[in-house]
Amino acid sequence: MELLTERYTKEIKGMLSCYDRVVITGTIPGICYADGMTSYLYDKGIRIFDYPKFAEPLKDQINENAKKLAKDNNVEIEFVRKSHIRKEDLVKKAIEKNGKTTGLVHIISAMEACPTYKPYHNKSTGKTYLKGDQSKCLHYYFYFIDETLGLVYCRVPTWCPFRLQIYFNGHNWLASELKKQGIKYTMLDNSFDSIEDFNKAQEISDNLQVETLHKILDMTAEIYCPVYKEFDQIYHWSVMQAEYATDIVFKKQEDLQSIYERLISTAIHTVKPDNIATFLGQKLHGNYQGEMGNNYNIRVEGSRIKHTMGQVSIKMYDKFSKILRIETTTNNISYFKHYRSVEHRDGTTTYEQAGLKKNIYSLSPLMQILKSSNRRYLEFISAIEDDKAGTDNLSKISQKKVENNRSYKGFNFFDKLDTALLLTIARGEFNINGFRSKNLKKHLPEKSSSQISRILKRLHIFGLIKKIRNSYKYYLTELGKKMILTGLKIKNLVIIPELNFMRTN
Repeated sequence: MELLTERYTKEIKGMLSCYDRVVITGTIPGICYADGMTSYLYDKGIRIFDYPKFAEPLKDQINENAKKLAKDNNVEIEFVRKSHIRKEDLVKKAIEKNGKTTGLVHIISAMEACPTYKPYHNKSTGKTYLKGDQSKCLHYYFYFIDETLGLVYCRVPTWCPFRLQIYFNGHNWLASELKKQGIKYTMLDNSFDSIEDFNKAQEISDNLQVETLHKILDMTAEIYCPVYKEFDQIYHWSVMQAEYATDIVFKKQEDLQSIYERLISTAIHTVKPDNIATFLGQKLHGNYQGEMGNNYNIRVEGSRIKHTMGQVSIKMYDKFSKILRIETTTNNISYFKHYRSVEHRDGTTTYEQAGLKKNIYSLSPLMQILKSSNRRYLEFISAIEDDKAGTDNLSKISQKKVENNRSYKGFNFFDKLDTALLLTIARGEFNINGFRSKNLKKHLPEKSSSQISRILKRLHIFGLIKKIRNSYKYYLTELGKKMILTGLKIKNLVIIPELNFMRTN
């Protein structure tokens, strides 16, 4: 399949895949849950109902530390009362005012929800312990410019269990690395408008050093939340949210805009749940109960289409009308699976497919998973945009074909059975794992086994499927994928709307 980047070589500067938004949470293992904090208080000889008295001095330390940092770095602590105010805008103004390019640049404080504990006495068991609870406390957002990660914020609550949240943007990190290696670039917001060497930039992006990130996180906790030392433990870092973006950078705005509206409008009508599952490398089971679908909206920056499957989504939008961005976002990285060592309760270890661990060292395998997701979506929209080739192929497979003196009728997208057949073989799980005759029989129950065999032969004759050698498994060919997509596009976006228009006039 010819990709957009191959079709528009004269119009495109280059393509880059990179982490965008990464949000990391830090927890102190021994106290991050109520039973852990309960054990800690008992070990220290502190009464459970004296927990508030124990936590109060720690809150005061956080407040005093914030004031000291503000004074030492000549920045203000800006209290925000309203949740709709964008903190990023306040930080931008503060940086423009103080002109800082490194170190702590601004501090924002706000009353926000936080997890906490409350003392509880169980009369039936006679035991006293802490229970998990939700409350509100003052939070500090420390914004600083790190020489490696660029602009970062660290969100610090003033109440136990001091769960931290640290955010950085992968494009800012990459910009720092490019600068160190003397590779010229320009940026628009958090996107690269141009890079002297896109291939070298991609090589650097693929080599994110998690060990370096870990050191920065530990140092951040020590500076902005030093009270954790009270518990004689270190923070455990896990990935809360990750966005991975693939940017296709066009030379001129008109080059992208000439195809963008067509890409968006067609994706709205042709992307089905099976396709979304395929993009994300998943199977769509019949008992799937999560949120799934497409969402289209128009923002200040431009229009965007978002395809959702549970806590994972894939988006396509234009940035500044000249960068086509495909972005996969996950709020639960364990949703994705890969082959890794799995430890069992009996002490044995096996190497098998399992969900990603949430710790930061999963950022490396997650990168490959999300990049593949973006790549599959890029292949899909490349087929959408390639009208002429798809239409020619559609013409070929719709006409009768003769082989070995036997005639095989073409495929008709307005025939109920043909449509059901083509939509079946295009299902997401079949794109990933292939299909057998019994799979077709399950989705086409009205067909006998002999009829299924003739259908497979017909699909093979027209070049829509291929059989894997020494197996009974079939896959869609590239022609099959493009033909089905183009056929549905013409039917759903052109012919049916036109017939509806004629009927109403």
